Amino acid sequence: MFLGIVRGNVVSTIRHAFYANKKLLLVARCDEQFRPTGKYVLAVDGVGAGTGQRVLVLDEGTGARQILGDPTAPVRSLIVGIVDDAAVG
Repeated sequence: MFLGIVRGNVVSTIRHAFYANKKLLLVARCDEQFRPTGKYVLAVDGVGAGTGQRVLVLDEGTGARQILGDPTAPVRSLIVGIVDDAAVG
């Protein structure tokens, strides 16, 4: 898992059937102080996140497929939470 900030929506006219009616978001990876690391990932939105929100991303395909309930889904990254605050300590 990693912390991230949603940077925007991803729109596609041609896609795998699994992605029908699912929102894809571009997420910037962040460190523990929510400073972007320069890396990005496309993630399926599982919680209704929007642009600018801080999120928790599950970046492991098997776990994402288990949460989505589809063992054959072509997915790796899933937004599983919206983060209000994070503390290191």
